[in-house]
Amino acid sequence: MDESAARQAFEQALATYEQDFGKFFLARLFGLELSYTPDECRIDFDLKDFMHNPQGGLHGGISAFVLDISMGHLLQRTSGAGATLEMKVQYLKAAKAGRLSCTARFIRHGRSISFLRAELVDEQGEMIACATSTWKSLQPTAARAG
Repeated sequence: MDESAARQAFEQALATYEQDFGKFFLARLFGLELSYTPDECRIDFDLKDFMHNPQGGLHGGISAFVLDISMGHLLQRTSGAGATLEMKVQYLKAAKAGRLSCTARFIRHGRSISFLRAELVDEQGEMIACATSTWKSLQPTAARAG
């Protein structure tokens, strides 16, 4: 593992994070770049060796993390914060290097419960992993108090 690159990523994340969507520490640590269309959230990032599992491929936990973030950010962008009720991840191929992209879309967008799907692909467009999830929309604190 390139320890210098891992330390640099950590120090950069520590210096630039904010406790906010897209800017929180782990998003900064993994170099996630978020973009949106009206119907999608896309996350792009470069695979670094400190993200590898012992077999030398992208760790499944990081795949799940990025899939979850893409769906949560899409929900937040369209209707406010939410919480993951459940998520199923399917791992299809090992990613070893390069730039990866994850795109989330709604399957069904409800007022309180929404269903989403996300796909993580490599530079050739081959799917690394995909996920489906159920989300509960959270009411703002002021609305719950009244």
